[in-house]
Amino acid sequence: MESTCLMSDGWNPELDLSDAFREAFRFQPAGAAIISADFGGQPTALTISSLISVSTSPPTVAFSLSAKSASSAAIRQAKTPVIHFPRLEDMPLAQLCASSGADRFGPGVNWTRLATGEPRYTDVGVWFRARIVNELAVAGATLIMAELLEGQVDEADAHPEETSLVYLNRRWHGVRSPVPQPS
Repeated sequence: MESTCLMSDGWNPELDLSDAFREAFRFQPAGAAIISADFGGQPTALTISSLISVSTSPPTVAFSLSAKSASSAAIRQAKTPVIHFPRLEDMPLAQLCASSGADRFGPGVNWTRLATGEPRYTDVGVWFRARIVNELAVAGATLIMAELLEGQVDEADAHPEETSLVYLNRRWHGVRSPVPQPS
Protein backbone atom coordinates (compact mmCIF):
# COMPACT_ATOMS: atom_id res chain seq x y z
CA MET A 1 0.00 0.00 0.00
CA GLU A 2 1.42 3.35 -1.03
CA SER A 3 1.29 6.13 1.53
CA THR A 4 1.30 9.85 1.03
CA CYS A 5 1.69 12.74 3.39
CA LEU A 6 -0.67 15.61 4.15
CA MET A 7 1.19 18.90 4.11
CA SER A 8 -0.20 22.20 5.40
CA ASP A 9 -1.20 23.14 1.86
CA GLY A 10 -2.58 19.70 0.87
CA TRP A 11 -1.43 16.18 -0.08
CA ASN A 12 2.08 15.75 -1.33
CA PRO A 13 2.27 12.43 -3.18
CA GLU A 14 6.02 12.98 -3.62
CA LEU A 15 6.66 12.65 0.13
CA ASP A 16 6.48 9.10 1.46
CA LEU A 17 4.86 8.84 4.90
CA SER A 18 7.90 6.93 6.26
CA ASP A 19 10.20 9.71 5.06
CA ALA A 20 7.94 12.32 6.65
CA PHE A 21 7.97 10.33 9.92
CA ARG A 22 11.79 10.21 9.96
CA GLU A 23 11.97 13.92 9.12
CA ALA A 24 9.56 14.86 11.92
CA PHE A 25 11.48 12.82 14.51
CA ARG A 26 14.77 14.45 13.45
CA PHE A 27 13.43 17.53 15.27
CA GLN A 28 12.05 15.71 18.31
CA PRO A 29 14.76 15.62 21.00
CA ALA A 30 14.97 12.39 22.94
CA GLY A 31 16.87 11.43 26.04
CA ALA A 32 19.60 8.86 25.56
CA ALA A 33 19.82 5.65 27.58
CA ILE A 34 22.26 2.76 27.45
CA ILE A 35 20.91 -0.75 27.84
CA SER A 36 23.34 -3.49 28.88
CA ALA A 37 22.73 -7.16 29.48
CA ASP A 38 24.38 -10.55 29.42
CA PHE A 39 23.05 -13.67 27.77
CA GLY A 40 25.32 -16.67 27.59
CA GLY A 41 28.33 -15.12 29.31
CA GLN A 42 28.83 -12.39 26.70
CA PRO A 43 28.01 -8.80 27.77
CA THR A 44 26.29 -6.60 25.23
CA ALA A 45 25.05 -3.03 25.16
CA LEU A 46 23.38 -0.49 22.94
CA THR A 47 22.26 3.12 23.10
CA ILE A 48 18.59 3.95 22.67
CA SER A 49 16.57 7.14 22.45
CA SER A 50 13.18 5.50 22.99
CA LEU A 51 13.04 5.09 26.78
CA ILE A 52 9.74 6.19 28.32
CA SER A 53 8.28 6.13 31.80
CA VAL A 54 5.18 3.93 32.00
CA SER A 55 4.31 3.72 35.70
CA THR A 56 5.74 4.61 39.09
CA SER A 57 3.99 1.81 40.98
CA PRO A 58 5.53 -0.54 40.23
CA PRO A 59 8.29 1.47 38.51
CA THR A 60 8.00 0.43 34.86
CA VAL A 61 9.61 1.68 31.65
CA ALA A 62 9.31 0.82 27.99
CA PHE A 63 11.77 1.06 25.13
CA SER A 64 12.15 -0.07 21.55
CA LEU A 65 14.79 -2.47 20.27
CA SER A 66 15.50 -2.41 16.55
CA ALA A 67 15.52 -5.71 14.71
CA LYS A 68 18.59 -4.38 12.85
CA SER A 69 20.70 -4.25 16.02
CA ALA A 70 22.89 -7.27 16.72
CA SER A 71 22.50 -6.60 20.47
CA SER A 72 18.69 -6.63 20.54
CA ALA A 73 18.22 -10.41 20.60
CA ALA A 74 20.75 -10.87 23.41
CA ILE A 75 19.11 -8.16 25.51
CA ARG A 76 15.66 -9.70 25.00
CA GLN A 77 16.94 -13.17 25.92
CA ALA A 78 18.81 -11.95 29.00
CA LYS A 79 15.49 -10.89 30.60
CA THR A 80 17.20 -8.56 33.14
CA PRO A 81 18.84 -5.60 31.41
CA VAL A 82 20.51 -2.67 33.13
CA ILE A 83 19.23 0.73 32.03
CA HIS A 84 21.79 3.54 32.32
CA PHE A 85 20.91 7.24 32.19
CA PRO A 86 24.04 8.87 30.73
CA ARG A 87 24.80 12.55 31.27
CA LEU A 88 26.60 14.93 28.94
CA GLU A 89 29.96 13.82 30.38
CA ASP A 90 29.03 10.22 29.42
CA MET A 91 28.54 11.11 25.75
CA PRO A 92 31.64 9.12 24.60
CA LEU A 93 30.16 5.97 26.19
CA ALA A 94 26.74 6.63 24.63
CA GLN A 95 28.43 7.09 21.24
CA LEU A 96 30.47 3.92 21.73
CA CYS A 97 27.35 1.89 22.53
CA ALA A 98 25.65 3.36 19.46
CA SER A 99 28.51 2.33 17.14
CA SER A 100 28.01 -0.85 15.17
CA GLY A 101 30.75 -3.41 15.77
CA ALA A 102 32.40 -1.45 18.61
CA ASP A 103 33.92 -3.24 21.60
CA ARG A 104 31.62 -1.84 24.27
CA PHE A 105 33.38 -3.68 27.10
CA GLY A 106 36.97 -3.41 25.93
CA PRO A 107 40.05 -1.81 27.45
CA GLY A 108 39.41 1.65 28.82
CA VAL A 109 35.69 1.05 29.34
CA ASN A 110 34.84 1.12 33.05
CA TRP A 111 32.32 -1.56 33.89
CA THR A 112 31.61 -4.25 36.43
CA ARG A 113 29.08 -6.98 37.04
CA LEU A 114 26.26 -6.62 39.52
CA ALA A 115 25.93 -9.38 42.14
CA THR A 116 23.22 -10.83 39.88
CA GLY A 117 25.63 -10.97 36.90
CA GLU A 118 24.47 -8.13 34.66
CA PRO A 119 27.09 -5.75 33.24
CA ARG A 120 26.95 -2.15 34.52
CA TYR A 121 28.93 0.87 33.41
CA THR A 122 30.48 2.26 36.59
CA ASP A 123 30.98 5.82 35.33
CA VAL A 124 27.23 6.33 34.80
CA GLY A 125 25.76 7.44 38.11
CA VAL A 126 22.09 6.69 37.39
CA TRP A 127 21.12 3.12 36.53
CA PHE A 128 18.43 0.52 37.18
CA ARG A 129 18.37 -3.24 36.85
CA ALA A 130 15.07 -4.27 35.30
CA ARG A 131 13.09 -7.38 34.49
CA ILE A 132 11.43 -7.64 31.08
CA VAL A 133 7.73 -8.22 31.73
CA ASN A 134 6.28 -7.93 28.25
CA GLU A 135 7.25 -7.64 24.60
CA LEU A 136 5.29 -6.44 21.59
CA ALA A 137 6.60 -7.23 18.13
CA VAL A 138 6.23 -4.37 15.67
CA ALA A 139 7.48 -4.29 12.09
CA GLY A 140 11.27 -3.94 12.37
CA ALA A 141 11.34 -3.62 16.16
CA THR A 142 10.22 -4.99 19.52
CA LEU A 143 8.66 -2.81 22.18
CA ILE A 144 9.93 -3.90 25.60
CA MET A 145 8.20 -3.23 28.91
CA ALA A 146 10.42 -3.69 31.96
CA GLU A 147 9.84 -3.39 35.70
CA LEU A 148 12.65 -1.77 37.68
CA LEU A 149 14.08 -4.04 40.39
CA GLU A 150 16.95 -2.05 41.90
CA GLY A 151 19.15 0.86 41.03
CA GLN A 152 21.19 3.85 41.98
CA VAL A 153 20.70 7.56 41.56
CA ASP A 154 23.77 9.61 42.41
CA GLU A 155 23.25 12.84 44.26
CA ALA A 156 20.51 14.91 42.68
CA ASP A 157 21.90 17.12 39.96
CA ALA A 158 21.11 20.73 40.82
CA HIS A 159 21.30 21.79 37.16
CA PRO A 160 20.03 18.97 34.90
CA GLU A 161 19.64 21.43 32.02
CA GLU A 162 23.44 21.69 32.00
CA THR A 163 24.26 17.98 32.29
CA SER A 164 21.46 16.15 30.45
CA LEU A 165 22.22 14.36 27.20
CA VAL A 166 19.77 14.32 24.31
CA TYR A 167 19.80 12.99 20.77
CA LEU A 168 18.48 15.34 18.09
CA ASN A 169 18.87 15.39 14.32
CA ARG A 170 21.27 12.42 14.42
CA ARG A 171 23.63 14.26 16.78
CA TRP A 172 24.32 14.37 20.51
CA HIS A 173 23.54 17.53 22.44
CA GLY A 174 23.51 18.98 25.91
CA VAL A 175 20.35 20.73 27.01
CA ARG A 176 20.66 24.49 27.30
CA SER A 177 19.42 26.80 30.04
CA PRO A 178 15.64 26.56 30.41
CA VAL A 179 13.32 29.14 28.90
CA PRO A 180 11.85 31.36 31.64
CA GLN A 181 8.37 30.17 32.55
CA PRO A 182 5.47 32.56 33.25
CA SER A 183 4.59 32.81 36.95
